[in-house]
Amino acid sequence: MLSKSPAPQNTLDRLTAAGLAWGEGTYASWAAPIGAIAFSLYILLTAFTAWTMPDANWDMLPYLAIAEEGSYPDAQALHDYAYSTVQAGVSAADYKALTDDGGGFRSHMAQNAADFHSLLGMYRIKFLYAEMLSTMSAVMSPVEAMRVLQVVSVLLFGMITLLWLRTEGGLALAPLVGAVLIMADFGDAARASTPDLLCSALFLGGLLAYVRSREAATAVLLFLAFMARPDNIVFLAIFAVLLLVFRQRAWGALVGFAASFVAYFAISHWAHHPGWWPHLWFSSIEQHYNMDGFEPPFSVAAYLKAFAASFIRAISINSWVGVCVLALAGWFALSRAGFRLERRAGILLAALVLGVLSKFTVFPIHDTRIYFPNLLPPFLLLVGPIMALWASASLNGRRPAALQVIPGDKP
Repeated sequence: MLSKSPAPQNTLDRLTAAGLAWGEGTYASWAAPIGAIAFSLYILLTAFTAWTMPDANWDMLPYLAIAEEGSYPDAQALHDYAYSTVQAGVSAADYKALTDDGGGFRSHMAQNAADFHSLLGMYRIKFLYAEMLSTMSAVMSPVEAMRVLQVVSVLLFGMITLLWLRTEGGLALAPLVGAVLIMADFGDAARASTPDLLCSALFLGGLLAYVRSREAATAVLLFLAFMARPDNIVFLAIFAVLLLVFRQRAWGALVGFAASFVAYFAISHWAHHPGWWPHLWFSSIEQHYNMDGFEPPFSVAAYLKAFAASFIRAISINSWVGVCVLALAGWFALSRAGFRLERRAGILLAALVLGVLSKFTVFPIHDTRIYFPNLLPPFLLLVGPIMALWASASLNGRRPAALQVIPGDKP
């Protein structure tokens, strides 16, 4: 078959090829430190943003209220404390946005202490976050305490991620992990004054301890993550069931679940939580102004409507569905290539995926922050198989190449 000889390269082409070859070789030689440094800079930048550009979200008000309600037993006094504290800690424009929405929910809560107080049961169950805020507020302003907690959570999350990558010999993949965090709205979680990122950091630490068979650390960290956000009981329950079904010895995870299960009922009773259906109604169906004694009858139609609306928003507005699909695609591709997760990690990956699906089914809400704790760990579990694939390709005397489709081939 006749073929055309390749055109001779000019000087610019040769210089470009040489530069690319040098850059590729240099990066290959220094991939681990470069990856670690790049990821560290991203984490530091995120922490800096969390401190200098915090998100003034409405949830700040009830969280500050539950942190100090022991000092303000009167509903009006507690309301005045929360609103005055936020007013002193945010800009005038942000405060107006939190308290004036043209006669809607925010405007009403700014003027009605009793209705505001009736909502606190839905926030009081975040026991660990409230206690940490209360302790820190003794030495700094409460709003500053919120920001410090966010910065510490960002740094802790980054450190645990790097430690996980290092234990798997995968620091070279740190920039890709950073890209996953960007897709998962890590920056938004860092800027929001909520317990979500604190929970995520503790949760990630607990999962790393489980992977490394550090049972005592697993139990403590998973329990603390639950205390920061009790809805983690959904994942813990699924995880415990899978461990028992597959007869995996992991007493740390089982103890963490057992402690959380007992604490869930105790905290819910102590916090005067309104219950699953009233809370779901408030969050996903209609904001009710006073939750005291609010017990709407369960409606399958209302639940399905809330489920459909949240699902559409999750697909069209949020990123967590896409991130989950990407993780599953990576797991499937690596399995087909012969690089499967070992049993302990495989059970965890299944629990993480089922945990997201179950949490959305039980409490359909579209916000990515609700599912953020479960988004990064699947990718970290895949680091080991990816590095094994890389090592296998290197041993075969070739660099890992991108898959190519050649015309005429059949898939």
